[in-house]
Amino acid sequence: MTNEFLLIDRIIAGEQQLYAELINRYKSYAFTIALKILQNRPEAEETAQDAFIKAYHALDKFNRESKFSTWLYRIVFNTAISYKRKHKAIFQSLDNVVIGHAQEGENRLEHDDRKRFIEQGMSKLNDADRLAVNLFYLQEFSLEEIGAITGMQANTVKVRVHRARQKLADELKNILQKEALTL
Repeated sequence: MTNEFLLIDRIIAGEQQLYAELINRYKSYAFTIALKILQNRPEAEETAQDAFIKAYHALDKFNRESKFSTWLYRIVFNTAISYKRKHKAIFQSLDNVVIGHAQEGENRLEHDDRKRFIEQGMSKLNDADRLAVNLFYLQEFSLEEIGAITGMQANTVKVRVHRARQKLADELKNILQKEALTL
């Protein structure tokens, strides 16, 4: 982290070209956060770029009490939420929901069904719950890191993840009951 702080100091001092190094380190996950919220690849790319520009302009305000990545991801999160509010989407694609890898030897049809059911269940969660579940279970962030990104207390994140998991389980039960009735 000290090397990162030195890099930031050099950027603030005028070596602007070094900012590309920070972008390269964090662009992939910044895009992933934006994509989780916006569910649209071009909009997520644009939002991630906007967030990097905002972060660059606010770099001198980075207080170093947290990791740079946490500070940056908070900016990405806020930028994506603001974008979504301004451009309320009528339709959300579920194609972009990240689903964990299927176990080896799993039947492809079973895998596709599971993925479809989980996507349906995840679509029923609100944006904050969906993001919390993704950050905690798929990206394996700690509760404190998620709290820093979303602006919530770690205990609030813990409750949100727990409740979101319960909502997802309830939605999956409903989906699977309906699916069983059609067999």
